[in-house]
Amino acid sequence: MLEPLYQTKNTCLVCEREFTTSRVRSSFKRPVRTESDFYMVFKEINPDYYVVAVCPSCGYASTENFHPQLAPVHRAALQEKVGRNWSFRDYGGSRTWEDALATYKLALVCAQAKQEKDRVIAGLLHHIAWLYREKEDHAQEQRFLAFAMQAYLSVYEREGGSVNNARLMYLLGELNRRLGRYSEAVQWFSRVVNDKSIMDAAMIRTSRDQWEVTRQDMAAKAEEA
Repeated sequence: MLEPLYQTKNTCLVCEREFTTSRVRSSFKRPVRTESDFYMVFKEINPDYYVVAVCPSCGYASTENFHPQLAPVHRAALQEKVGRNWSFRDYGGSRTWEDALATYKLALVCAQAKQEKDRVIAGLLHHIAWLYREKEDHAQEQRFLAFAMQAYLSVYEREGGSVNNARLMYLLGELNRRLGRYSEAVQWFSRVVNDKSIMDAAMIRTSRDQWEVTRQDMAAKAEEA
């Protein structure tokens, strides 16, 4: 019988030792639904648990989005932030929710020490928020959504003219909505809908839908008040 996980070999960018990490086979990736901020709920095994590869020897944690090279100054920063406090831990096999959270937080520390792009850091923060959503820890989910929103805002300020502009603007609207910042959410959704240079019909439609949801949220909050 085919196992859901398979092993891949990696060479650590920092200590150059070989190690193995697990991935989920495509046939076992069975999404049930996708939520409005692109969080995917899976039927059985969650492939997000296995996105981060962690070197058991030195603790360097990364995803496929990390830059494949390492400057000497970043090597020193990683040693300071991670290596000096690391004791051998192997995340190469099956992972629990707690393991997944630990690997993402470790990857976040490594990304910050290595000065990865804002887009990479935003993605890690967003994934951590999703993990807390899975556990229904609303306070921590909101905390990391706020961090992710700020990081995505930095991406927009630096890469505003990029191909994924509509998706990024929509996401800024949706995260603001989820954080209860309704006026900011409306501003972002309206930009997507009204910007004539945006040709992404799916994002325009979704932004229009979430704009209406935001209005309903605002009305509900006004009634509570």
